[in-house]
Amino acid sequence: MSQQSNDFLYLFRGGADPKQMSPEQMQQNMNKWFAWMGELRSQGKLKAGQPLGDEGKVLSGRKGQTVTDGPFVEGKEEVGGYLIVSAQDLSEAAGMAKGCPIFENNGTVEVRPIERIPGM
Repeated sequence: MSQQSNDFLYLFRGGADPKQMSPEQMQQNMNKWFAWMGELRSQGKLKAGQPLGDEGKVLSGRKGQTVTDGPFVEGKEEVGGYLIVSAQDLSEAAGMAKGCPIFENNGTVEVRPIERIPGM
């Protein structure tokens, strides 16, 4: 049996494409991310998070026996990173995500509650 914690996962999809940006634009974009995450951190809301690399493997089939290179999804669907934040409830977590710089580049933030399994 699982129980809900006060932790929420932000999954980032799409957004700025570094291959389409000048070094100055990349730096400006990163500065916006650092400022937003810094604000969450200063409020004691940011717990963890990292960007994800482009390469990977996808396991499927019975017992994960099929292994393919991936993920190969359209850029706007690719999960580019994640954060774990603390909030009172899903509504507060979604409200905190509204300041994310990804929206300036048509990206999305999926906000999901993290369930806890007792004893784990």
